[in-house]
Amino acid sequence: MNTRADQLQAFDRLLTIMDELREQCPWDKKQTMETLRHLTIEETYELGDAILDNDLHEIKKELGDVLLHIVFYAKIGSETNDFDIADVCHSICDKLIERHPHIYSDVVVENEDDVKRNWEKLKLKEGNKSVLQGVPNSLPALVKASRIQEKVAGIGFDWEKPEQVWEKVQEELDELNVEISNKNQEAIEDEFGDVLFSLVNYARFLKINPENALERTNKKFKKRFQYLEGKAALLNKSLQDMTLAEMDVFWEEAKKL
Repeated sequence: MNTRADQLQAFDRLLTIMDELREQCPWDKKQTMETLRHLTIEETYELGDAILDNDLHEIKKELGDVLLHIVFYAKIGSETNDFDIADVCHSICDKLIERHPHIYSDVVVENEDDVKRNWEKLKLKEGNKSVLQGVPNSLPALVKASRIQEKVAGIGFDWEKPEQVWEKVQEELDELNVEISNKNQEAIEDEFGDVLFSLVNYARFLKINPENALERTNKKFKKRFQYLEGKAALLNKSLQDMTLAEMDVFWEEAKKL
């Protein structure tokens, strides 16, 4: 692996290239924080895909893309004398030291849960009016539900046992079934949301990331369905012309693979 000196040299190389691109490349000269925003989101999702695929080569590449964006934003900030990459680094370093008093001060913790609780208390002391203030509104709903539940659990608003959470899931399912029987579409949507929210909470007690779990299922389904499509093509058949029983044969084959 590279030494610390090698790592610093590589980072300096990236900063130098960023300076050159910003001065000389027509595309890079034109970019603003707003124009980069959607690209940053895309790069972050690509990194997430590589992590779920456990593709270390792609993870390395995607981390580079994300790092480039961080350096790009800092470069733009330096041009208006608002901040530069050093300010960005010092800012996160200061935050990490402040949020880890069990490492850099005399606070004693026994486990990970203690660390999380201290983290949320410190954020409130720093001026946050709500524990949920740090949950971005633009997060996808599933991720947002998970973060909300982690946040409130951090200050003790939580169930004591997984069994209690599972009972809540069943309670929400019962309420959903009632509204389905009533054929009240708005109420059905509300109750369906409650079911999802309670399942996300149960996932936390099972130490499962619900976003990762759902995406793994998405990938699994996609692979199996594409196997089914491939088999149908070999038979010169269209899926629309196949019966469910015929398709199920290939689906079971895909599951075994």
